[in-house]
Amino acid sequence: MGVTKGDVAAAITSSLNPSYLEVIDTSGGCGASFDVEVVSEKFEGKRLLERHRLVNASLAEQMPHIHALSIKKALPPSMWKPQPGEPREEEPAEK
Repeated sequence: MGVTKGDVAAAITSSLNPSYLEVIDTSGGCGASFDVEVVSEKFEGKRLLERHRLVNASLAEQMPHIHALSIKKALPPSMWKPQPGEPREEEPAEK
């Protein structure tokens, strides 16, 4: 049984309470490969490696079933500059 985009989003949301989250299934639907962008208050004051470890830890249950995880962004709100089309911090984080 593969991991779904929704599984990844739910796990990250539960653990990190992101203000922005984007999960892209790059595996063609089999749940083996994902790109993620996460903006969370829990990243404040943390180095990049620590932020990536937090994302990986939030997916500990799913990781045995994921072949590739690319963390494109793992930023605290103070470092995040939304691109055109991305919701701002006060908008709900859904994708």
